This record gives sequence, structure tokens and C-alpha cells, in this order.
Amino acid sequence: MKSLFRNLFATDPSWAPLIMRLVLGVVFIAHGGQKFFDKGVDQVAQGFGSMGIPMPYTSALLASSTEFFGGILMVLGLLVRPAAIPMAFTMIVAFVKVHGSKGFFLQTGGFEYVFVLFFLIVAVGIGGAGKFSLDGLLSKKPLLS
Repeated sequence: MKSLFRNLFATDPSWAPLIMRLVLGVVFIAHGGQKFFDKGVDQVAQGFGSMGIPMPYTSALLASSTEFFGGILMVLGLLVRPAAIPMAFTMIVAFVKVHGSKGFFLQTGGFEYVFVLFFLIVAVGIGGAGKFSLDGLLSKKPLLS
């Protein structure tokens, strides 16, 4: 059990994951915040419903929460591996339901943006939080001793 927790928090101590997770965190906080505080979950749910996304209100709440709170976890460098899973899934849904059929480039509504975000999330999920992260700090502490 100790090794499970240690591996969960283990991280690559280089600068690259720090930069990637900070950029991801800011972007996801902004988009999740927009869904919560600007548009509102009800309006997001209406959009999801028109796209044929099942259980639109629940899906909108989950997507908004994933983006906002996942972004906060990325900035803090806390639990980045578990946070990366629903964040990556959100980008897959965005690709399949919205951007995938519109070509590559962003100006035509294409998948360029979600493509880049997805692979940054995967990279952070594999490498861990990097320097100046709570995961890095926690991986050095004795767990369940």
C-alpha cells in the first residue's frame, strides 16, 4: 500500500512538467470558471443537450467541475495523475462531439486546441507534477508508516 501512494505522488523533478501543468491549470481554471460563473451550468447543459451528450445537466456539471477543480489541482501540483484522467476524457469528448469533424485548424472550429491540451495532459499524467509541486513534497514524506 505504501508503494501505491508513493507512486501516485512520484514526479519527474525537472522544469518541463511544472511549465506544462501551470499552463494547463490556468487554461482549465479559465474554461471551468467560464462554465460555472459566466455561462452557468444550465446554459452549458442546454448546449450539451443540443449536441446529443447524454444526461446534459450532469455532464455539464462534471465537465465544469473537471475543468475548474482539475485546473486548480494542476496549478498546485496535487494529485495530477488522478486529475489528468477526467481532464483527458473531457478533451476526448470535446474532440468527438464538437471539434473532430471540423478539420484541424482552430479558426474553423477544428480540433487543434483540444489535441494540444489532450497530449499535454497525457504528458503531465505520465511524468507527474514536476518541480514546486505538492505531489513532489508528498512523495518525500513517509506515508502510512
